[in-house]
Amino acid sequence: MRPPPYAERSFSAAYGEVELVVRAAPASWRGSLRLRHLGVLQVATEECDPVEVVRTARDATADGRTHLFARLQLDGTALVFQDGRRARLRPGDLAFHDAGRPFSLALPERQRAHVLMVPRQLVRLGETDIRRVMAQVIGATAPQDPAALLLPLLTGLVDEIASAVPATREGLARAVTDSLAALAAAQLTGAGHRPPRAVPGEAAMFDRVKATIEARLGEPELSPKVLAEAHGISLRYLHKLFQEHSTTVGTWIRRRRLEACRAELARPSAADRSIAAVAARWGFVSPAHFSHAFRKAYGMSPAQFRAQGHSG
Repeated sequence: MRPPPYAERSFSAAYGEVELVVRAAPASWRGSLRLRHLGVLQVATEECDPVEVVRTARDATADGRTHLFARLQLDGTALVFQDGRRARLRPGDLAFHDAGRPFSLALPERQRAHVLMVPRQLVRLGETDIRRVMAQVIGATAPQDPAALLLPLLTGLVDEIASAVPATREGLARAVTDSLAALAAAQLTGAGHRPPRAVPGEAAMFDRVKATIEARLGEPELSPKVLAEAHGISLRYLHKLFQEHSTTVGTWIRRRRLEACRAELARPSAADRSIAAVAARWGFVSPAHFSHAFRKAYGMSPAQFRAQGHSG
């Protein structure tokens, strides 16, 4: 049985397209989800009655989200399923799972968790290693375990972000993503795998800037100046980063906005959303400019693309 419609809408808005299933009477189900956007990081604080959360291969293909989740269990228990593995989380435990592929969660009791969402490149692992750490319990099993230090630190950072002034949130968000990368690396090392190769400073900065663009695509005011200030670098250095990848900051932002609009226009679940609303959601101020840019990129108007997608 499905829970109240508001629940599925809230979970899908935060996590990407998912389906919720409850075993009790749907009318009695209660839950809440608060989502905060913090630059490269998104934090959802979730509290709900028992439910199953399912993301199918079709869901993953439809919305194209590829970020990684880190579920930090606060109260109650949760089971994370992905790639044939099962992670049973108790309070204080953490597990990663991947939005880019099917997964499911079983929440068998009233529970509460922080769900941290980060662009996959900020975990600084190759795709093979990313798969190795998904749906694995990360918990403080021994005093010398890196998780014994990092998990309390991570919990404290997330709690601090909630009350921090805006000027300090970007730095705290970076500290959270660095802690997550360290936890993932420690998980690999503890399992007998080689540690991930260090990312050079310039490459790491380029990844951070790209991640900020992903997180803030819907902000019309997103610009090179905003990005440079967010990362404490000069405009000249920012432009150099993109020139070395044979593109410009503006071109990159426009391409990613167009790709996001294209993915949304192809989703049946967004059929009742106007083309202008889709464009505005991803940062296009002018519907006419969006239509022109879309046609130039894909050889047809947004309306033609949507009609073609729905018929095919």
